[in-house]
Amino acid sequence: MRGARLARLTGRMSRPLADQPALVRDEPAQAAPAHPVAVPPMPAERLWRELVGEELRESRLARGESLRKVAGRARVSPQYLSEIERGFKEPSSEILAALGGALERSLLELTSGVAERLQSRAGASSPAASRSTVSVTAGAFALAA
Repeated sequence: MRGARLARLTGRMSRPLADQPALVRDEPAQAAPAHPVAVPPMPAERLWRELVGEELRESRLARGESLRKVAGRARVSPQYLSEIERGFKEPSSEILAALGGALERSLLELTSGVAERLQSRAGASSPAASRSTVSVTAGAFALAA
C-alpha cells in the first residue's frame, strides 16, 4: 500500500529494500589492543578568562571596594562582574577597558598582570614556558607563543 501511494505521489515505483544498493559497508571491527596504552593526563592550562577574573578581583579587593561600586562605575551589573571575576564569562575589550577605568588601571596594566600570571604559572618545567616569552615594560607589552 505504501509503495502504491508513493508511486501515485512521485510518479515512480519504489524498489523493495532488498534491491536497494547498500549504503554502509560491513567491515570487520578492529579489535581493541590486548594491553591498552595509558596516556598520562596533560595538566590543564588555565583559561584567559579565569586569569583576567583573578586579576580584576585582586585589583578590586586591593582597593577595598565592593562589587557593586566597581560595577556601577563600569556600568555593568554586579552579577556580570561577579561572573567575570569567577572566570565564567569572557569580557570584551570594551568591558575590560571599562572595568580597568573603574579600577584606575589601564588596559595595558590589566593585560600585563594577566601575562605575568601566565608566566608564573607556566614554570620552567613546562615545555610551553620554554617556547613563550613575556616582556612587560612601561611602554610596550609583548606576549609571543
